[in-house]
Amino acid sequence: MRPLEGIKVVEFAAYAAGPVVGKHLVDHGATVVHIESKVRPDGFRAHYPPYKDNIHGLNRSGLFALCNNDKLDITLNLKKAPKATDLAKRIVAWSDVVIENFSPGTMKRLGLDYEALRKIKPDLIMLSSSNLGQSGPHAHHAGFGSQLSSLAGFTHLTGYPDGPPQILYGPYIDYIAVAYGAVAILAALDYRERTGKGTHIDTAQYETGLQFMAPILLDYKINGKVASRNGNRDPAAAPHGAYPCKGDDSWCVISASSESDWESLCRAMGNPAWTKESRFATLQSRKEHEDELDQKIGAWTTGFTAREITEKLQASGIRAGIVNTMRDIYSDPQLKHRKQWVELEHPEIGKMHYQRPPFFLTRTPSGPERRDPLLGEHNGYFYQELLGLSEKEYQELVAEGVID
Repeated sequence: MRPLEGIKVVEFAAYAAGPVVGKHLVDHGATVVHIESKVRPDGFRAHYPPYKDNIHGLNRSGLFALCNNDKLDITLNLKKAPKATDLAKRIVAWSDVVIENFSPGTMKRLGLDYEALRKIKPDLIMLSSSNLGQSGPHAHHAGFGSQLSSLAGFTHLTGYPDGPPQILYGPYIDYIAVAYGAVAILAALDYRERTGKGTHIDTAQYETGLQFMAPILLDYKINGKVASRNGNRDPAAAPHGAYPCKGDDSWCVISASSESDWESLCRAMGNPAWTKESRFATLQSRKEHEDELDQKIGAWTTGFTAREITEKLQASGIRAGIVNTMRDIYSDPQLKHRKQWVELEHPEIGKMHYQRPPFFLTRTPSGPERRDPLLGEHNGYFYQELLGLSEKEYQELVAEGVID
């Protein structure tokens, strides 16, 4: 058995911050039911590319696919109260865990907040993952991951000293919050097993991002220093940056944080005369002449491919790496060896590469095993076979648009 086999999870969730938590759980054996509505499908289905062959379709989104392998998908129009609310409560009563990432207050307005749900499922575990948490003066401010990256200080730190802040690619903090959400659910399951009690987990995605700022937050608190943009530079290393390599838009990264690192790099470069100059003799002097240092190292790296130079420098004990493009990632030999990508056939996308968890368990291999579901694909199976609705009841709810 997989670690989470027998655990039943319901997602009133969309995009990444909720469903990717469910993905981690389903990859290790949980039964996860993703709830959507045809009038309001998951935003990744409806709005976010890439779509297969650049043709929009609710079952053609690669991003939705990546976040939802192995799940069951049902439709429920929560605006069709009170029948939709009653049906949602029956679904919750069937489950062990509820995941929701609506704006704070939404579940309460729907009659599905934790206090309401615990009355029908006293040992319920519920994860509420929102931008800023369920309480506080700004809790009801709407937003996405890019705003959170700015609130948490990442944007302020990204870019060059004489340039504007740069927004990180994608909803970065959503994915940080996912890791904390998954671990919190596991802790809550352990707590329930020991005590029989449920838990409401209030995750503020903003606050999860702050965990990655600990050193510079402490630097301000203790020393009054406000960190700012510094390009690719590092205060304790020189060289430290990305350098051009042979080929079109090909790069490697190199870092030397000690004199022995610098000496090893000089030997790897063939000890050119310029490395003997006094302005490059110490870390401090190299920092003072870092622009010229980067130019000279860049002139040397252009004679090699990124892989050649990375292997050459790593063999000498120097921290170096390839700057992968998205194409490179799918052919990376390390990821291939660890079977990070699982190819599954999808009825509209065709061959889709789904992502495995980034860790192995010795005796319980993980998913993905099944492709992501089509919109409402499991309505009949879930509502009738798992939830126990009669054929008559099911058809009436479909006719009324509750199950849409």
